[in-house]
Amino acid sequence: MSLNEADTRAKLIDPALHRCGWTEDLIRREETARGIEIIDGKPRRRERGRTDYLLRVRVNISSQPVAIALIEAKRDDEPPDKGLEQAKKYARLNHVPFVYSSNGHLFVEYNHFTGKTTEPLPLDDFPTPNELHKRYEHGIGFSLETENAKPLLAFYPGGEASRRYYQDAAIRAALENIAQGKKKLLLYLATGSGKTFIAVHLLKKIADAGQLRRALFLCDRDELRSQGLAAFQHVFGADAAEVTTSNPQKNARILIATYQTLNVAGEAEDAKFFIENYPENYFSHIIIDECHRSAWGKWSIVLRQNPEAVQVGLTATPRSFEGGTEEERREDEEITANNLRYFGDPFYEYDMAQGIEDGYLPACEVIRREVNIDLTGVSREDLERRVLKDATTGQFLGISDVDREHYGAPSFENIIQLPDRVKTMCSGFFEMLLQTGGPHQKTVIFCTRDTHADAVAAEMNNLYADWCAANGEQRLEPYAFKCTAAGDGSQYIADLRGSERSHFIATTVDLITTGVDVPILRNVVFFKYVRSPISFQQMMGRGSRIHLPTNKLMFRVYDYTDATRLLGEGFVSRASPTREIKGRGETKKEKIIRVEGFDVHINPAGVYIVTKKEGRLAMVTLEEYKQMLAERLVEELKTPEDFRKYWINPQMRKGIMDMLPDGERGLRLFRELANRLDYDLYDVLAEIGYGVTPKSRVERVEALSYKHGAWLKSLPEKTTDTLLALAKQFEIGGTDELENPYVFSAPDVVRAGGFEVLKNLGNPNEIINETKRRLFAG
Repeated sequence: MSLNEADTRAKLIDPALHRCGWTEDLIRREETARGIEIIDGKPRRRERGRTDYLLRVRVNISSQPVAIALIEAKRDDEPPDKGLEQAKKYARLNHVPFVYSSNGHLFVEYNHFTGKTTEPLPLDDFPTPNELHKRYEHGIGFSLETENAKPLLAFYPGGEASRRYYQDAAIRAALENIAQGKKKLLLYLATGSGKTFIAVHLLKKIADAGQLRRALFLCDRDELRSQGLAAFQHVFGADAAEVTTSNPQKNARILIATYQTLNVAGEAEDAKFFIENYPENYFSHIIIDECHRSAWGKWSIVLRQNPEAVQVGLTATPRSFEGGTEEERREDEEITANNLRYFGDPFYEYDMAQGIEDGYLPACEVIRREVNIDLTGVSREDLERRVLKDATTGQFLGISDVDREHYGAPSFENIIQLPDRVKTMCSGFFEMLLQTGGPHQKTVIFCTRDTHADAVAAEMNNLYADWCAANGEQRLEPYAFKCTAAGDGSQYIADLRGSERSHFIATTVDLITTGVDVPILRNVVFFKYVRSPISFQQMMGRGSRIHLPTNKLMFRVYDYTDATRLLGEGFVSRASPTREIKGRGETKKEKIIRVEGFDVHINPAGVYIVTKKEGRLAMVTLEEYKQMLAERLVEELKTPEDFRKYWINPQMRKGIMDMLPDGERGLRLFRELANRLDYDLYDVLAEIGYGVTPKSRVERVEALSYKHGAWLKSLPEKTTDTLLALAKQFEIGGTDELENPYVFSAPDVVRAGGFEVLKNLGNPNEIINETKRRLFAG
């Protein structure tokens, strides 16, 4: 009988590694997020996620081991190189140069430094730690025993449990680049994946190696400064301080400041505060948070004044954009051009698609809507039949005051206000809130301009007040509120993030577009037309954080303006642009008109799952996603019988889950959206892949009693009672509940006799497996 991947590793690969000198302290098992699933309204941890096996080397017992290789195990009856391409991807994510794939008998090696792959070799010829150590140093260009390499060998404060695998990879990548003498570094990490954590621990390792003199953490908003200060003080204590206009904090080692505080925010400012307080090369290290938002104007003096400093840019913006209209390209190039020109290509990248796949970012459902008036626009003829007003003064206007023959949807609420449209869109969204959990869901609605944000907030408050009155509920106020720069909205962000009894719906233009951390956010709504894929991704990123205290494992995007057409579109790697980005010139100021009397209605335009497709984020319908699941499942397991055999074995079942699009997380989201919550994942997959008529968990337990009654009666009465009690646990939570290590502590199972009764009959695992086989029988 062939060995599966887990057995190949345990029985063949690990012993061979040990014989070659790879002791357990040099083997690191990096496991992606352990998901938290909600069963019957209660959260419960499940063991899940991809496990990457890394090989590490260390200089001495008192130094942090450095990861340099990754091994992918395959079944022992498969070719040794079958997993190599997959392993290369995982190696890039883990930032290691040597990649191995093995079937337990032979192995192949890919060397990133040379770009070459070996022929299959006997596993006993696997490189020793000393051999791989020397090859790593030769390829990287420095010895781990040199002064420059010391930060790589510094430990994480509190150990490695606090960091995620990609955060460690990004920190190692940065430290390798710095050790090689590079001064300008760019890091691209998806929103919600922990850029600030990386910044803090990067500087901590440098400081512990005795190589940090003074560091500046620079951001462009007070809210980001407050978040950064808390993170740095957690690790550095009083050594980290916030710069204010009255206190330059010259005694601190880590300074956290905004461009505005340093007087370097724009062309009109003279940088006097910065120049007077911080002489040339005052800082040894500078980290620029959300550098894609930077003006690249006067504030660049911070970099010019510190040419000897290591300068790191952090961004959630991909490298470049290709495709779309000329205007879309220009808008995105304006965001990215200076980053690329100054810093060069990112030294490490971790995007939202990978974060969702790994389970560190929440799953996403997209609900699209079409607004009839947006499809047709508003013509001059439409306006001739209606009363027009000046939106600012309220004065009546004539048709001669209208500047255009036709108003397209992107101009709505910007230069033409349509109150009927606002009311209909708000009413439609409020109904969606009621259908998906109630009105008290933390939400951001992106609006066209400040006046639009005011109107949406007012209408959402009116709808909420009516709902409370109709249902006898106490109003929790403020409910909806404007959160824009012009409205001093930053003062409300803390309430949006932290208050459970107020500040539920934030209407904004762009204040919450980037950087602001609101993990509890459940809905991102587009009432605003968005041209830029990069801007769209930043807006969508506001919802891309898991929040365990409120069991938030997914978020929804409500799209009324076709913004999600930009999801995953056109992000490619490209050489840094060298041409100058030209301005757009003066725009004539148009009179803003207000007009009522339109019949506005909204039609459904589809529900989608966000998944990774061909390496990018993409939206797929439930039917398309179902097809993706089916193709992948049947490719590996040809028949329902094969599938059932794999499902009963926990290790083999985990292998099934890992190979599916988005893994188990995606399957569970599909089950929810397909209204199959009463069914075990086994039945969901069996129906998708093989057309097997699904049975609910209740139906399977009932079938066990009457279809296998003779078998149950052949067992001792206590054993039968215990097995039926265990089956009841399956009825509650499916396969997960049946295999929960605490299942024998369930009151019903204890009363029936529990584990001791099964032991009396022989091997409890064999009895449970036989029960599972019968439970999942046709």
